[in-house]
Amino acid sequence: MSKFDIIVLGSGPGGYVTAIRASQLGFKTAIIEKESLGGVCLNWGCIPTKALLKSAQVFEYLKHAEDYGLNAKDVTHDFDAVVKRSRGVADGMSKGVQFLMKKNKIEVINGFGKVKPGKKVEVKAENGDTTEYSADNIIIATGARSRELPSLPQDGEKVIGYREAMSLKKQPKKMIVVGSGAIGMEFAYFYHSMGTEVTVVEYMPNVVPVEDEDISKQLERSFKKSGVKIKTSAEVTKVDTSGDGVKATVKTKKGEEVLEADIVLSAVGIKTNIENIGLEDVGIATDRDKILVNDYYQTNIPGYYAIGDITPGQALAHVASAEGIICVEKLAGMHVEALDYGNIPGCTYCIPEIASVGLTEKQAKEKGYDLKIGKFPFSASGKAKAAGTPDGFVKVIFDAKYGEWLGCHMIGVGVTDMIAEAVVARKLETTGHEVLKAVHPHPTMSEAVMEAVADAYDEVIHL
Repeated sequence: MSKFDIIVLGSGPGGYVTAIRASQLGFKTAIIEKESLGGVCLNWGCIPTKALLKSAQVFEYLKHAEDYGLNAKDVTHDFDAVVKRSRGVADGMSKGVQFLMKKNKIEVINGFGKVKPGKKVEVKAENGDTTEYSADNIIIATGARSRELPSLPQDGEKVIGYREAMSLKKQPKKMIVVGSGAIGMEFAYFYHSMGTEVTVVEYMPNVVPVEDEDISKQLERSFKKSGVKIKTSAEVTKVDTSGDGVKATVKTKKGEEVLEADIVLSAVGIKTNIENIGLEDVGIATDRDKILVNDYYQTNIPGYYAIGDITPGQALAHVASAEGIICVEKLAGMHVEALDYGNIPGCTYCIPEIASVGLTEKQAKEKGYDLKIGKFPFSASGKAKAAGTPDGFVKVIFDAKYGEWLGCHMIGVGVTDMIAEAVVARKLETTGHEVLKAVHPHPTMSEAVMEAVADAYDEVIHL
């Protein structure tokens, strides 16, 4: 039986990053993966979706070439080629992870891993053979998958999850997207841009319901303006897949209606992959579909750890990576700080993009803060106007008493590349005055952050 210092179960952005950092710290490390290195994120999530979205964005630019004084007549798209490009990007990234495993001398074990008592892991290969491995520390990073609702069972053909949505053989003429979180809105944008008639159904009163209300309203306006139909405070109660397409019964405040489409995409959240991996045999405690861990990701059983989507923090790739690094650095005896889950940025990559960190205006008010709020629209930004992307704004929220930067919310083209300024500033406990006096380059989209802060402190120049 092979013995390791650390075995990582799952090779997504939590697992493979954990394994690399463990190896860097001198641990003899193995990683177990049942499918492709890189997990959902690299193969079926974060990376290939961005490739699809880029194709959609380029197609939109070409369709509006006249707005830039250019001529591009009869622009068409090849749906198969768009999907093929996305798969190629994903394959390239997965090969990159394979290279990193070799470079860092990490043993890759292919098969389905199951934790066992006594710090052991049993791995079942595709041919059914099982092999047992042991380690001083076992880190579980098995991630999550598309959640299924009882009223919306997925058949992989007419009612699909995000995975099928990435590689459809044929572009649907009509699609219903159930759920308006990041996954739902990204696919709604992609398919609509490609020419599919899209309807978004959201149970909550606002789309992207975790975002600041101003952001939600702006995204809904932008989507409706582009032709996407949106139904909020609505619920799909049943689907009929017996005919050629799908008939979805949608319950709204006005009553029930039946929507017809070729495909329904269920984007109603995720379900953790914690079944059949031996948690019960080892006695690892779970609650509400999550593995319970302390600040350094140790479970209730010594020697067993868990990170990523299967733990109570935000289910985001960058969170999983950060958790894994903290976990192994603590194991190495380094001085580490617990992760601040209040300073995790969230991004949605449709157009316009959304990026946010910290408290929403509503949350800040509920906590009793006296607020200074500033907003700067990209319609007043020279760079945004020159780029032909004036939709959206930056909104900042400060504590009036001490100047603490409580929240930052952005919507517009390219804002996912801008949010890190707020994350770093908040980490450094920067005040509004310090942001305001930090000179931002002109013309850039990022100077909208400075302008929004200036607005909060009644010093705005360009409004």
